[in-house]
This record gives sequence, structure tokens and C-alpha cells, in this order.
Amino acid sequence: MTRHGKNCTAGAVYTYHERKKDAEQSGFGSKNVRLGKDSVKDFDCCSLTLQPCREPVITPDGYLYDKESILESLLHQKKEMARKTKAFEKQKRREEQEKHELKVAMERSKVERFEKLEKRLTTKPHDAFNTSKKDEPSTSTANNTKVGKELPSFWIPSLTPQAKPDEAKKPDTKTRCPMSGKPLRIKDLIPVKFTVAAGDDKSLITREVRYKCAVTHDALGNSVPCAVLANTGNVVTMDCVEKLIKKDMLCPFTSEKLKESDIVAIQRGGTGFSGSGVELSAKKDGPAMQV
Repeated sequence: MTRHGKNCTAGAVYTYHERKKDAEQSGFGSKNVRLGKDSVKDFDCCSLTLQPCREPVITPDGYLYDKESILESLLHQKKEMARKTKAFEKQKRREEQEKHELKVAMERSKVERFEKLEKRLTTKPHDAFNTSKKDEPSTSTANNTKVGKELPSFWIPSLTPQAKPDEAKKPDTKTRCPMSGKPLRIKDLIPVKFTVAAGDDKSLITREVRYKCAVTHDALGNSVPCAVLANTGNVVTMDCVEKLIKKDMLCPFTSEKLKESDIVAIQRGGTGFSGSGVELSAKKDGPAMQV
């Protein structure tokens, strides 16, 4: 489409270019942006701080954290659980007190009804402790209707609607992983030992290749799937796991027998390429345009 065609405002059709341009200016409609490599977490960075881990630990689901960050997160969750538990118990005590007061009021009303019936003369047998519609006093308002069927009113004190506080739900008693949402305990964290790759005199953070496989010495990165051996914490590539370790399921460092749960695959952030297997597009939903 030529520039004249894009700037044409006399067309009878609302083109895609005009709709996209109006959506950017007005803020209506959903916006899609493809994330670049700078927006993707590196494989050796903490999932909370997005910075290289100083003391890395990994969860059984493969999410890498800095030990200080994940312990602070679990401690914050415990404090929130204690606060919510205290509020829930306070609400429960208040509800029990209200039920007790209601029960006492019902008993008092039965006694008052019995005394009222005893004071008046009656010839018909009557059970004072059973409520019937005939014995109930008729309470009327301006429209002569019963109280039980009246709508909430702001002018009658007994019928004024009340705004009750939100009910506190019973809090969860388990700390959870910030990424997967599954229950996570401190003893479930596995210490990770990265093998530093040989390089120049640059600091470890500024290097392009920081770590290598502990067995094959291949360079590790977001494009290389890797795993952690739970018994030692060493990081190896998935090729090493498939071709060497899974043949006899023996640890290459201690010669111990391994289980499938001892091999924890590290969750990667992606490489920035469309074939990396990671969703690299961000979408922000906005209000729809009314035509």
C-alpha cells in the first residue's frame, strides 16, 4: 500500500491500518508485542530477582532461585498465613457470639410470650412455646405490610441495610512456590553447583558463557537444555543425561544408583527465537472499540 493509500480518509472501508492506528492513539483494543532476548530470563538467574544467583537452589519442578530470595518469600508467606489465620479465628469467635446472643434472645422471647398469654384470659387451649401466625403481633408501616416482607428501608431503623465486612476465608497452611504455585518446603530445595567455564579476565557476570557441563564441559545457555543431579547438585546437559547417565542410571561423580526424580530439568527462559518452545509474546487486553 502506498503512502497515499494509507493517508486516505475518504474510503468507504475501515481498513486494518486505520483500525490499528486508531487503537494505538485511543488505547482501545488488545496490544501484542514480541519479547526480545533482553526480556527473557537466563537459565542461571533467579526466578524472583532475575539476577544471577549467588547461592542457587532449585525446586523439584526445576525453578531456580537465589537461596536468600526464596527464603524471604517463604517467610513472607508464613507471616501472611499467621495474619489471615488470626483474622479468621477472630471472625469465627464473633460469629459464635452472635449465634449465642440470638439463641438467648429467642429464649427470652419465648418466656415473654408465655407471660403475655398467662396474663390475658383465654378459653381455648394454646401452646405458648409454638409460634403461630395468628398469635404474632402485626407490625405495620406506612403501607400496612408485615415486617418480614418489607424491603430494606433507609427510614426505618430496624430495616436499614447494614454493610458487613468481607468474610475471611480459611487460609492455606502450606507455603507455595512463587512460579508453579505448588506446595514448597525449605527442605525440598536442592543446592545447585555450577561448573565455572574457563574464560578471560572478565567478571563472571559480564561473560557470555559463564558455566559448562560438569561431565562433557559443553557450554551452558538458554539454548542448551540442562538438568541438576539431586544427590550432588552438579549441572549437566540433557544430552549427557540421555546418552550417558540413563544407560545404567549411575551418578558419574559418586557412582550411586539414581532415580528418575533425582534428575531435575532446569526451567529455561528461552532464546528469543520462535522455535525455542517458549511463549515469547506479550498481550495486553484493552477495552473493545464500539462501532
